[in-house]
Amino acid sequence: MLKKLIDTHVHIWDFEKADYDWLKNDESILNRNYSIDEFDEARVEVGITEAVLVQAANNFEDTDHMLEVAGDKDWVSGVVGWLPLMNPGQTLKALEDKYARNPFFKGIRHLVHDEPDPQWLLQDEVIESLKILSSFNLPFDVVAVLPKHIETAMEVANKVPGLKMVFDHISQPPISTKEKFGLWGQLMEEAANMDNFYVKVSGLGNTSKNFYQWTAADITPYIEFALEKFGSDRCFCGGNWPVSLLAESFTNTWEAYIKVISSLLDESQQEKVFYTNAQKFYHL
Repeated sequence: MLKKLIDTHVHIWDFEKADYDWLKNDESILNRNYSIDEFDEARVEVGITEAVLVQAANNFEDTDHMLEVAGDKDWVSGVVGWLPLMNPGQTLKALEDKYARNPFFKGIRHLVHDEPDPQWLLQDEVIESLKILSSFNLPFDVVAVLPKHIETAMEVANKVPGLKMVFDHISQPPISTKEKFGLWGQLMEEAANMDNFYVKVSGLGNTSKNFYQWTAADITPYIEFALEKFGSDRCFCGGNWPVSLLAESFTNTWEAYIKVISSLLDESQQEKVFYTNAQKFYHL
C-alpha cells in the first residue's frame, strides 16, 4: 500500500443541497445521494490518504456543500468548485467576498461538455473570468470529451498563458476502439508541448465502454502515452467516485491505475503521480 495517495477526483451530491440537472432523467445507480461517509468506506479500502472534491453542478450550492463537508473531514485536502464564468464581475465578487479566503477552495471547473457549443470557453466573458482565476493562482479542470474541447483548451492557453489546466479523464482517449492514438493522440501531444497543461488519470473504466470487462491491459497504452508526452511531473490520478461505479468497483479502478503506473515508473516518479504533483497543482 502506498504511504501517500491523493484521489483528486471525488464527487458527492445531495439533492436537498443543490440541483444536478444532468441527473434528473438518469435511470442509473447515480440517481441518488452520495455522501462523504459512503466514500470514506471506499477510501479506506483502497488506501487513499487524501481527497479532492470536484464540482458536479454549475451552481454555488454544490460548491458550498462540498466546502462544508471539507471542513468536517481532515483527509479532504481541497475542493474544485464552480464560478459563474459567463459573468466576470460576479466571478471576481464571489472570490473576493467568499471563496478566495476559504482554505479548501483550490480550483474551478465548469461542465463544458454539457454546453451545446464545444467552444464555450472562448467567449469573451469566460476568457475574462479565466484571467481572473489566473490572477488568484487558481487552476482549471477541463472536461474534454470531444477533439474540439481539446483544441479549445489550447486556444484558452494561448489567451490566458498564466492559467494552469488539467485534462480530466485524459480527455477521453479512444480505449473503446483500441485506436493508437488517432486525432486524440495528435491533439494531446500538441497540448503536452504547452507546459501549463496537466493530465488527470481518471474515468478510464467508463471511457472504455466495456463497463464490467475492462482490464488494466486495456488502459495501459493510454496511461503510458500520457506519461510519455506530459511527463511524470504533470500527471496525477483520480478515482471519479461514484461515476466510476458504473464501470466496476472503486477498488478495482484504483488497483488498475496503481498496477499500470507502478509498472511504468520508478518509485520517485510514482510518488509524484500519486501524491506530490496533485499537491503542487492544487496548492494543497
